[in-house]
Amino acid sequence: MDKGNRTTMEFIFISFSNVPELQYFLFTSFLCIYCISVAAHMFLIVVYNLSSNLHTPMYFFLANFSFLEECYISTITPNMLKNLLSNHKTIPFLGCAVQMYCFVLLVSTECYLLAAMAYDRYNAICHPLLYNVIMSRNACLELIVSSGLIGLMVAIIQTSLTFSLPFCGPNKINHFYCDVPPVMALACSDTQFNEIVTFIFVLLLVVGAFLLTIVSYTRIIWTIIKYHSTAGIKKAFSTSTSHLIVVTIFYGSASIMYLRPKSTYGTDMDKFLSFMYTVIAPLLNPFICSLRNNEVKYAIRKMMHDI
Repeated sequence: MDKGNRTTMEFIFISFSNVPELQYFLFTSFLCIYCISVAAHMFLIVVYNLSSNLHTPMYFFLANFSFLEECYISTITPNMLKNLLSNHKTIPFLGCAVQMYCFVLLVSTECYLLAAMAYDRYNAICHPLLYNVIMSRNACLELIVSSGLIGLMVAIIQTSLTFSLPFCGPNKINHFYCDVPPVMALACSDTQFNEIVTFIFVLLLVVGAFLLTIVSYTRIIWTIIKYHSTAGIKKAFSTSTSHLIVVTIFYGSASIMYLRPKSTYGTDMDKFLSFMYTVIAPLLNPFICSLRNNEVKYAIRKMMHDI
């Protein structure tokens, strides 16, 4: 702990447990989760790129989503694993800023990438004759780049505001990575302005992107019920349900985490919610979105056969 007016040069993470036996169990479990997640996402990226039948806007978005998820979990998990085996669970001041910047960038980008994926499904189901025109290669690239630029803007502003605060007192972060609320709680000055900015960003990003997604799927449901046959309804729901599950896990955890009143924060609940969308969701998403998809299964079988 730094005293007086000196600036904190490093932060200390408060681990999941101080019981050594449990630490080793958590390390083994989290390492397995991380390895499976990274391997699954890398494998899917290869499948999407090598399989000609998957060169469509839907799988283009899924390939970018897998890449984003791989970066996402790699921002958090390696340092968390190191800390589980270390007696000195520290991160340098600059390292904490870099981790927060990467985390906010990836989370913000993922919000609008999920909305873009919902927009893609909306056009595929509601405007099938114009789908290839609306979702052209350039249009898909523009949606991807726009999502990244929004994430970049939010990450720069949020990280700059947080680390412009003075840190001269306690330096123990009651979390397993450098997230905005637990780091901001250690500042030596009034953080009301930062809290308002964070709330506005989360409201615009999470709620805004979620509403865009809900509007897309409301139109999808209405269209398939009104016009499609029973077989069409089953196929449409099959491709849309997977995305809705991912959206629910991501937005549900993030909304509860960041939009509830500060007075209701509970450290155990915060860690659990953060763990859900930073570690568990990237593990489940490849199996929810892709590996249960018949076209992806066919592409995998064909690729294995050609090898």
